[in-house]
Amino acid sequence: MRRYLLLDDNQALAENLAEILRDEGHQATVVGTGDEALRAVGTTRFDALVTDMRMPGMSGADAVRRIRRLDPGLAAVVVTAYPGEDDLETARREGLLAVLPKPVPISTLMDLLANARRDGLVVVAEDDPALSDNLAEVLRARGFSCVTVASVLDTDHLSCTAPFAALVDLRMPGGPDGEAFRKLRERYPSLPTFVMTAWPDLAPRGVGVDVFPKPFDTGALVGALESAHASRA
Repeated sequence: MRRYLLLDDNQALAENLAEILRDEGHQATVVGTGDEALRAVGTTRFDALVTDMRMPGMSGADAVRRIRRLDPGLAAVVVTAYPGEDDLETARREGLLAVLPKPVPISTLMDLLANARRDGLVVVAEDDPALSDNLAEVLRARGFSCVTVASVLDTDHLSCTAPFAALVDLRMPGGPDGEAFRKLRERYPSLPTFVMTAWPDLAPRGVGVDVFPKPFDTGALVGALESAHASRA
């Protein structure tokens, strides 16, 4: 049994989803405001949050940010009818399991929630957009939440509070080789880090660091990440 928190000012929509989840044997708590969500998180350890974006008072993006300060390991799914809205980028910087359109594709959402991992937020630091998108897609399919950065400067702007691990390209725009790695390890000293590089001889070594020479086997990389996550339990 898993515990889900559903945040939406449309109570009928949220209760419909809650009923589906309960029929699957899970617990589902429905709240209509960000403040109610914060109170719920203060008393219950949920496995995942599903939140609307546009709501009176606290937005979905702000709710994710504030909830993560209380429970950094909570996976979060944002649903929105406005995929181009500026506030959505704020939510993405927190590291999401997914952004889904409205009306919500129920089968997709159920699959995501079934696989969602607590304490499974991964930073992907890679300037190749195709590779970054591919890695993020694979990670989310395996239940990991994900936040992507494309430059050394982007690593300074990460707002996520507790990533579980990082996949880091050794050579990133905006700094010397290894600078993105250095900044991430400086901010999160015990962060398991998987370095992806075409220059493995230049890669940093040490405790909690694994090196994957490019081109690498994505399955092997994700397998190593899953093993690292399992070892935390």
